Amino acid sequence: MSMPRFTRNMAKRVLRQHGIIPTPQRVEIALLLLSQCQHLSADQLRDRIRRRAAAVSKATVYNTLRLFAERGILRQVIVDPTRIFYDSNTAAHYHFYNVDDGTLTDFNSDAVQISNVPELPPGARRESIDVIVRVRNKHHGPEAEVS
Repeated sequence: MSMPRFTRNMAKRVLRQHGIIPTPQRVEIALLLLSQCQHLSADQLRDRIRRRAAAVSKATVYNTLRLFAERGILRQVIVDPTRIFYDSNTAAHYHFYNVDDGTLTDFNSDAVQISNVPELPPGARRESIDVIVRVRNKHHGPEAEVS
């Protein structure tokens, strides 16, 4: 059975539920991001918006992604200081990051057990624990050398 198509009205409803005014640009970004579970960088999102012939500035894309992450619509996944993905799957899960091709893939958080989490500083509460397992394609590295 297929999932119902994510519509413009559904996007507006999600934005309103999170206290966000559904401007045309925000709705367009929500449509692209929330239509399926995916990991996109701001630049990848902007390219997809352009392909749909929608006019959204770079600043609007970045500001909207930050707002969506702050309001819990998206998860921000920082794989290195220069690479941030926006994850439309906000359920508890972890990631494989392929260093060779720059892709991010989900894996279930039940697959990893984290113990001995240090005591939190006074007045702090744990928001989340992020796990990113960096991988490379098998054909890269010293063991891939051909004799």
